[in-house]
Amino acid sequence: MESSGDSMTPVSIQANAVSKEFNRGLIFKDISFSLSSPASLSITGKNGAGKSTLSKILAGLLSSTRGSMTYVIGGKQIGIEEFKHHIGFVSPYLNLYDEFTAIENLEFLSRIRAAATPPVERKKELLTLVGLWDRRDDAVGTFSSGMKQRLKYAFALLHHPEVLILDEPTSNLDEEGSEVIHRIIQEQKKSNILIVATNSKNESQWCTQQVDLIPVKK
Repeated sequence: MESSGDSMTPVSIQANAVSKEFNRGLIFKDISFSLSSPASLSITGKNGAGKSTLSKILAGLLSSTRGSMTYVIGGKQIGIEEFKHHIGFVSPYLNLYDEFTAIENLEFLSRIRAAATPPVERKKELLTLVGLWDRRDDAVGTFSSGMKQRLKYAFALLHHPEVLILDEPTSNLDEEGSEVIHRIIQEQKKSNILIVATNSKNESQWCTQQVDLIPVKK
C-alpha cells in the first residue's frame, strides 16, 4: 500500500522550549522534543491541556508565544511556510465543502494549498484506500461524519507527506474505518514522521515517543 511519502529524504522536527499563551493565560510551557525520520510522537494530556494547540503549532497553523520550531529536510533547515508542503494534517476542525463532491474537494483543497492538481491515478488510489471511490461523485454534504473523516485522510496523504500530524485520529470512525486508518499509520511510521494528539491510551501506544501536556497552574 502506498499511502504516504515515497521518498527516503531524511526529515527532522525540533521543538525548543515552546510555550503558548491565550488571553494572557499560559496553556503549556517549555515543550521540547526532537524527531528524525522514521519517528513517531504522541501528544497526550487532559482536555484543555493544549493538545490541539500544540498540533497546530507543529503544522504551522499557529505561532508559539515563546520558544521556536526547527524544521530540516534533506539536511537543509527551512522555514515553516516551505515545510508545510511536506506536512499532512487531519483534525476535527478542518472543514470540507459540503456542496462539492469528494473528487472536487480533493482538487479544490489542493489549489488552496498551492499544490499541483493531483493526477487521477492518485485520487483513485487514495479514495479507494479510504473506501470512498464509489462515492467520489457524491456531494460531501450527503456523507456521514465517519466518511468525512476518511476523506480528510485522503486529502492529507495526497501529496505524499513526509510528516503526518493527526489530531483525534479516529474521531467519528467505526471499527472498519479505524482499521483503515491504523493501516495508514503503520505505513507512515515505516520511513516518515507520525505525530498523534489523543486522549486514547491505545492511540498513544502507536508511537515510540510521548509528550504529556500537564495543565499549568494558574
